[in-house]
Amino acid sequence: MKRGKFIVFEGIDGSGKTTHAALLKKRLEEMGERVFMTAEPSEGEAGKLLRRCLKREIELSEEAIAGLFMTDRLDHIKNPTDGILSHLEKGETVLCDRYYFSSFAYNGSYAPLDWVKAINALPRALLRPDLTLFMDIPPESFLSRIEKRSEKERYEKLEVLKRVRENYFAAFEAFPDEKVTVIDNTAPLDLAAENVYLAVKPLFEAR
Repeated sequence: MKRGKFIVFEGIDGSGKTTHAALLKKRLEEMGERVFMTAEPSEGEAGKLLRRCLKREIELSEEAIAGLFMTDRLDHIKNPTDGILSHLEKGETVLCDRYYFSSFAYNGSYAPLDWVKAINALPRALLRPDLTLFMDIPPESFLSRIEKRSEKERYEKLEVLKRVRENYFAAFEAFPDEKVTVIDNTAPLDLAAENVYLAVKPLFEAR
């Protein structure tokens, strides 16, 4: 059985990652692919704790949060029951909403970036995406996309997201061996979804 493909969606808050992951899942399944969709923070114990931090239900230092993301990521990769590797080994395509580039962009805004990169060296060694899709929007547009939320999460501030977007592009340059495609998500939904599909299509033609 051929190993499945691992595709990651990245972007600032409100960039449409989750929407486009769901649209791609539907299209791939129509092609006959078996698809598993997941996200970080994961559903594991470390992920549950992280979600409480992001909602400001509990407070931890930025370094502790960065370490928790790395811990959650390792479990997300290797968990024997429902880890990413277990799905890939069954031939399933895995679509993941956020992965280690999120740590570089977000945690690296507050904790020492070289340290954030260093603690994520093991996750990178264990599993790199076949493709990372960066859903790009101007940080200013996130305000209209999340204005209906009753509460904003930890990093949902305009000045933070401007810095996060810059950090994403700096990280892409720092890791030129990673396969990254930038998708303009200011385009109409149908056009952006088609561009996502065209970016991933070669992965399945080569199988």
